[in-house]
Amino acid sequence: MSSPHSHIPPLEVRERAACMCDHGDTCSSFAPGHALHLIQARLAAATPSDWADAIVEASDPRSGFVIVRTLADWSAVALWNGTGAAAVATPGTPVALHERYHVLAVGGARFNVLRG
Repeated sequence: MSSPHSHIPPLEVRERAACMCDHGDTCSSFAPGHALHLIQARLAAATPSDWADAIVEASDPRSGFVIVRTLADWSAVALWNGTGAAAVATPGTPVALHERYHVLAVGGARFNVLRG
């Protein structure tokens, strides 16, 4: 004799998974603006001609937004990073932006950034 089978309804699946940095924890995503992937860092280091020197014009550590001005043509570039780039890149700080691989260098630190 078999026991009665209880039907367990399936759990709802969200369309997008939330990154842990949304909750104040270590970033668990390599999407643009989140954690810097080792391959992304190596590709940026291997292509030095794609770096553009810039100066931080504004930064907001609460929202993660950084606005930089490139030295080549003084254009403003808005960037977002959820892992703390805005806290390190204070206004007036010289930085370098890797155009192709979306990496922001602030001193010895490297951040994956989302252009926006």
